[in-house]
Amino acid sequence: MAKQSKHLLVLTSCPGTITAKKIANDLVIEKLAACVQIIPGVMSFFRWVGKVDHSEEILLLIKTTSDRYPQLQERIASLHPYDLPEIVTIPINGGLEGYLAWIDTNTSTE
Repeated sequence: MAKQSKHLLVLTSCPGTITAKKIANDLVIEKLAACVQIIPGVMSFFRWVGKVDHSEEILLLIKTTSDRYPQLQERIASLHPYDLPEIVTIPINGGLEGYLAWIDTNTSTE
């Protein structure tokens, strides 16, 4: 079995700037994320309720730890207007040691 990564990049997409900023701000304030980057102008094509649709969305890149992920996922779901929001994780298997330590410090509940 593969070892779980200590750090995660979490992706979610939002329908607008107000939602994106609210989610980003709350996650950082609540120390569920060390950093959230907002990338506007993402065009998403998807299948929903039996048909292909598309929408302009805003992508959030969220840096956190695997320890904080369960609470982060729950919080995104509670803030998000979509019935089924995109919440996916990408393990961070390496990076600048100081930056990874910064993620730890800024998501710590101690």
